[in-house]
Amino acid sequence: MKGTPREVLGAPHPVLSAVAEPVDPTAPEVMAAAADLLATLRQEPGAAGLAAPQIGLSWRLIAFDAGRHPKARSRAGELVVANPRLAGAAHWNGGREGCASVAGLTADVPRATRITVHGHLPGTGEAVTIEADAFEARCIQHQLDHLDGLLFLDRVPRVLSLHTSLHTCDA
Repeated sequence: MKGTPREVLGAPHPVLSAVAEPVDPTAPEVMAAAADLLATLRQEPGAAGLAAPQIGLSWRLIAFDAGRHPKARSRAGELVVANPRLAGAAHWNGGREGCASVAGLTADVPRATRITVHGHLPGTGEAVTIEADAFEARCIQHQLDHLDGLLFLDRVPRVLSLHTSLHTCDA
């Protein structure tokens, strides 16, 4: 299914601070939203992931493709996951993040460097488990935060961790 790129909402849009609702991964509207999410991700320069709230849908749906990033080690490829949930997290450290919904800022954010995520594939509803590390783990956790109404700024430990960015890069 070919998607249509959508506008990425900027903070402080209210949908970005709301907890997203679970979805039926086999519903046609969810499959269409998954295609739109991927189309939007592909057009966002430097972005490695997006969550449905960023395109105006308060649904538990994320898309990511961290494989092109130079700090990526694990590479699940271009993927959309419905109702993702963090099942395991280990080896925490800080790293720089930015967000397509927060233009002009990056920050040092503590995240797990190894994670396990369970969810479902849009369309088939097939269960999927993702084991990710390094940058891909950071990217996925960033998207999961969007589903819980959090921006990366909510995880900044202190104001001195904020930086102006020269480009946008989601996670």
